[in-house]
Amino acid sequence: MERRKRISFTVINDLSYDQRMQRICQSLSEAGYEVSLIGRTLPTSKALPSFPYHCIRLKPWFKRGALFYLEYNIRLFFFLLFYKVDVLGAVDLDTLLANSLVAKLRAKKLVYDAHEYFTEVPELQGRKKVQAVWEKVARFGIPKASLCYTVSPGLAELFQKNYGKSFAVIRNLPLVKEIKSLEKPEPPVVLYQGALNKGRCLEHLIAAVDGLPVQLWIAGEGDLSASLREQAKEGIAKGQIKFLGFLQPKELHELSPQAWLGFNVLENMGLSYYYSLANKTFDYIQAEVPVMCSEFPEYLSLASEYPAIIFAEPSTESVKHQIQTLLNDPKLYQNLKTACKEASAKWNWEQESKHLLSLYEQII
Repeated sequence: MERRKRISFTVINDLSYDQRMQRICQSLSEAGYEVSLIGRTLPTSKALPSFPYHCIRLKPWFKRGALFYLEYNIRLFFFLLFYKVDVLGAVDLDTLLANSLVAKLRAKKLVYDAHEYFTEVPELQGRKKVQAVWEKVARFGIPKASLCYTVSPGLAELFQKNYGKSFAVIRNLPLVKEIKSLEKPEPPVVLYQGALNKGRCLEHLIAAVDGLPVQLWIAGEGDLSASLREQAKEGIAKGQIKFLGFLQPKELHELSPQAWLGFNVLENMGLSYYYSLANKTFDYIQAEVPVMCSEFPEYLSLASEYPAIIFAEPSTESVKHQIQTLLNDPKLYQNLKTACKEASAKWNWEQESKHLLSLYEQII
């Protein structure tokens, strides 16, 4: 009997909330591979549910900054150097260095999964020296990969142009879910799920709902958690807003269908945001909830296929105007909702995973 091929994936975040990696690992495991997902333990980490793949958590001393990234890659390097594996999967640039070094030393195949354009994220804008360091990591590791893929066609084209390496596209799509018939809360809920970070237009969203007959639910935490909560205490909107904190994927799946509108408006703070294709957009649509997005190329492309999206500029006035438009035009809202139902039959992980498996069959 032929031994099952072993694939490891390394991330730098908490394994509890990484839905993309949970889906990828699940699909590869079900296809017959022995899969390991390696991440880190945070002070807020919860016990993991049972998965059909191995989960390993490293516990670094440093929590952030240059020393954290250095320590984490050193730990990964020595862990992977002796770990039984056939294919090393690096998820984003922050784990690529350790994986590419081990792949070279052990003559193993390397896979690079780019969730974002790492050197173009808002947190690195204007930090030329830090960007240069990560760019060196990219130019060292990416050419060594046997397989590269990313989350959107726009990013795939940029990566291919910049690194001379072909990138496939594996979109961050949700599993098909049965939508239970239920009464939606009143007043209607505008839902944001994800990181509370710079460039997500959450300060505009909080200001926009002030005075409108809607409530706002915010699921997630991040760098702006404290300031957004402080903002929400002011004005008449304070009774309309709920901060739900971190939620497990299962909890989000139960929450999303209760929403009236999903929110995913971004500022143009670099190429990573501009060519993003966030999983939250597809999560909303899978729950048959229309979504408000930025007028960026990937979302315009989605809307041309299924008009389940309404667009807004990154300003309080634009966000407020579009919410008012949907409140005042039930026919428009119903058209968006119908498009969600049609799109959900195509934009799902059951369809996307077939492409993922075919990519791995080509290199293993």
